[in-house]
Amino acid sequence: MAGNVDGGEVRNKQVLLKDFVSGFPNESDMPFTTSSVSLKLPEGSSDVLVKNLYLSCDPYMRNRMSKPLRPSYVDSFQPGSPIIGLGVSKVIDSGNQNFREGDLVWGMTGWEEYSVISSTESLFKIQHTDLPLSYYTGILGMPGMTAYTGFYEICAPKKGETVFVSAAAGAVGQLVGQFAKLMGCYVVGSAGSKGKVDLLKNKLGFDEAFNYKEEPNLDAALTRHFPEGIDIYFDNVGGKMLDAVLLNMRIHGRIAVCGMISQYNLDNPEGVHNLFNLVSKRIRMEGFLVTEYYHLYPKFLEKVIPFIKQGKIVYVEDVVEGFENAPSALIGLFHGRNVGKQLVVVDPE
Repeated sequence: MAGNVDGGEVRNKQVLLKDFVSGFPNESDMPFTTSSVSLKLPEGSSDVLVKNLYLSCDPYMRNRMSKPLRPSYVDSFQPGSPIIGLGVSKVIDSGNQNFREGDLVWGMTGWEEYSVISSTESLFKIQHTDLPLSYYTGILGMPGMTAYTGFYEICAPKKGETVFVSAAAGAVGQLVGQFAKLMGCYVVGSAGSKGKVDLLKNKLGFDEAFNYKEEPNLDAALTRHFPEGIDIYFDNVGGKMLDAVLLNMRIHGRIAVCGMISQYNLDNPEGVHNLFNLVSKRIRMEGFLVTEYYHLYPKFLEKVIPFIKQGKIVYVEDVVEGFENAPSALIGLFHGRNVGKQLVVVDPE
């Protein structure tokens, strides 16, 4: 808990980006500092002051830690400033008519105990408080919307199709696989440990799964699991896996490119060599940003909340307690330490 300073101000512990990162990040790249913040916004402000309850650790955050070499869809973090990410928060004070004191929200916030949010376009008021608040860092937040958008909107699945999901035990992949099973598809996932493979098959309902680290030939592994080819590939990793998938796609297959976590910590990203399959097999391969589909959020909730309440979907979370452990939790993503959605409890209220 933040302690009182004086005059209505409180201490505000923050995680900073020390400097731009090359290669794998370390905890020393994310030092802590303490500032102060007033619990009352200035008169006439249109900002929203929140107390952060949960922080989300997401792979895309690694790209924001690098020095910007060319324009991207999201700005790099500023060295010496707090890291920014998705979180679940409680409104303490508001000059915005859409948010009131006491509201629970999810959206972009700072890696700190309290944040002043000026840009509220992607700040969502939480209506369904009967479900765990932590779910709004995952299944009911950005990762859930990402799985929904990539699978239903980009891939346009049909019953009986074959579906492959990489990083299938992560925040997004576990949902894509379950959405596909609910559609009546045959689903295979890849992950990086025996425990994750067992989770996919025994808890999340995947038809098959394999540990990519134990496969000397990814092409052969995919051919073994998809003897007649892949209709839909949900790509979370890029690199060698994407290259192997291209050899195994069926004619008129669809690939939703969500992320490429295998490449984020490389100074020289790997090339993809089998792209001519896009032509010969008439494959549609499309990258997407979930922020362009946030207008579908009410439709998404209508579909997913009944699945959760009826037990048709389960969601696995990897919960780290304590704000002081946020940097190590984020780093763990890039070493495959998390099982399910990685999140940090700042203050569970």
